[in-house]
Amino acid sequence: MSLDTLQEFIAAIEQAGELVRITQPVSVHLELCEIADRVMKQPGGGPALLFENAILRNGHPSPYPVAINLFGSMRRMSLALGVAKLDEVGARITKLLDLKVPEGLMGKLSLLPRLLEVSKFPPRMQGNPAPCQEVVWRGDEIDLDQLPIITCWPEDGGPYVTLPMVISKDPVRGIRNVGMYRVQQLGPKHVAMHWQRHKSGAEHWRTMAERGEKMPVCIAIGADPASVYAGSAPLPPTVDEFIFAGFLRSKPVKLCKALTCDLEVPAEAEFVIEGYIDPAEPLVTEGPFGDHTGFYSEADLYPRVHVTAVTMRRNPVYATTIVGRPPMEDFYLGHATERIFLPLLKLTTPEIVDYHMPAEGIFHNLVFVSIRKQYPGQAFKVMNALWGQGLMSLAKVLVIVDEWVNVRNPQEAWWVALNNLDPERDARFSMGPVDVLDHASRGFTYGSKLGLDATRKWPEEGFTRNWPKVIEMDPATKAKVDAIWPRLGLGKSP
Repeated sequence: MSLDTLQEFIAAIEQAGELVRITQPVSVHLELCEIADRVMKQPGGGPALLFENAILRNGHPSPYPVAINLFGSMRRMSLALGVAKLDEVGARITKLLDLKVPEGLMGKLSLLPRLLEVSKFPPRMQGNPAPCQEVVWRGDEIDLDQLPIITCWPEDGGPYVTLPMVISKDPVRGIRNVGMYRVQQLGPKHVAMHWQRHKSGAEHWRTMAERGEKMPVCIAIGADPASVYAGSAPLPPTVDEFIFAGFLRSKPVKLCKALTCDLEVPAEAEFVIEGYIDPAEPLVTEGPFGDHTGFYSEADLYPRVHVTAVTMRRNPVYATTIVGRPPMEDFYLGHATERIFLPLLKLTTPEIVDYHMPAEGIFHNLVFVSIRKQYPGQAFKVMNALWGQGLMSLAKVLVIVDEWVNVRNPQEAWWVALNNLDPERDARFSMGPVDVLDHASRGFTYGSKLGLDATRKWPEEGFTRNWPKVIEMDPATKAKVDAIWPRLGLGKSP
């Protein structure tokens, strides 16, 4: 089942019993964040929250309810993408990638359904007025203070839009990009756009600034859940996020023309902030910001966006999130990326069986990887391969284990790794790019990485001792105990 709007997603979450409506007045300044943070720390990510009586910074009630933690559980993340398990999406990608030219007429005909599926992905244009433009603010009507934009942490530089779809277009190739970048409110009609130097939006801005051209930009808040997720996905710059969202939902995304700039926006969005960046203007201070590392990132200079219009549905819901000390809602968005992109990782490194980025590693600090080891030194080959792969190049610590290890269970992965390691023999250091938020690196975006070979060692690798067997009960005894377990009064079997 594909969900076409944010509010359909919220209704589906409520039907699944994972939504809590909060009628108590709660301020968007810090209080909402504190409540959401406590909920996100609950086992399994806690429920989604709908604040029906949010209080603006001026003390007035918000005209719009605030939704948070919508993606903050495995079940809701799967619901967002219309699957029972996230691995189903990876399986679809694997099937699409396996497009060997078949022999014979019947073989070629069997290929048609998969090719037909690809042809359905491009978004469809919808005429104005679209649902996202039922209400329009222009000129003096524009007042971002009327939106329940939250201030997350005490030392943040200001209120932040935290779950946006920032839409821009490559001025050379005309390829659209949708990114999830934090956006700081500067006043009633201005925001600061935080896009890191390696992001596509930043590249579009640099290109237009070199030409001396004003850059149009739109910030959509709340849309169909697949499109919201797609904005966070690490897609290549040549892949349109709305096409990817169409693939995820098996249904095209509907777009419409923005009213004051030459961009397309989700027709079913709850809010759209339209504007432009003037390269002739000086950059503005953005930050500090309590980031997903669990630490504050420092203030820096970023471009100012002049808001030219705010459009919205007639009765919109404002969607937001918070980041901070893990685990948080963003872990589940990142976990979806981990599952969905595994087939693409296997394309270039086929010996990979599975990988996992635990919440404590905040995506880039720690990655467990299981491999099908077939020759000596293969773990080091995999390390080098991964450090050459897109955002995986930012991985600070890679731990490589054998294929039987369940890397999605960090306790098991660490148990095996710490038993198998000889630190001097099995550790490798490498220099390269690191995450812009890594405050421990020796330079800004540059530092060292650690790879640990925790696989079983071979004689060719210089290991001449006997390698021990893993302790495991024999199948017959396990089956006998399984049969009598319900009568032992010990609860559910572990």
